[in-house]
Amino acid sequence: MSTTKVDDEADALEVDPIWTSSRTARQIFALGQVEKDITRLLALAASSVSLLTLPQTDAPEDNLPQGDERSEQFVLEVSEYFERLDAVQIAIRSSLAHIRHSRIAPSAINAPPPNFVPPSLGVGLPSADGGQSGAGTSVPRKTRGLQEGRVERDAWKGILDALRRLKAEQQLQKEQAPVTSGTDMDTEMQ
Repeated sequence: MSTTKVDDEADALEVDPIWTSSRTARQIFALGQVEKDITRLLALAASSVSLLTLPQTDAPEDNLPQGDERSEQFVLEVSEYFERLDAVQIAIRSSLAHIRHSRIAPSAINAPPPNFVPPSLGVGLPSADGGQSGAGTSVPRKTRGLQEGRVERDAWKGILDALRRLKAEQQLQKEQAPVTSGTDMDTEMQ
């Protein structure tokens, strides 16, 4: 029992600073420690059950104590078991309190179902024309997200604006071209 406390203190001294950078990081680190404690709990439970069996059923490689030492060892292991069990429940309750305090959505914690493909960007937009274009072909608007719809809308507005400027520029050139060509002819004739 004293060896595990020494090991725990040595592990605490070797904690990466990233795990102390925020409350959430400390909670994640604490849950990692809970996982290690649960592993140790299972080992203690197995050892305690072995100590409860009759000495005659022990295999030679079990290295279990005999007589009164067996009872003392059982008491020590059960004591450590319940100490660790208490530490595990405190850590889990602390983590749950942190989650409640942070108001983290359960969907952010729960793992997605197998073969889950997340939607593209944002919320899907309903199509105004029922997913049909003018030519009668189906447009896959249900797979497009809100952000994608906005990007596409802005792109089409930019294209329309560029075409209008191009058309205005061409009209301006056409208006200036006859005046320029007429004056060029007059100068050539002279």
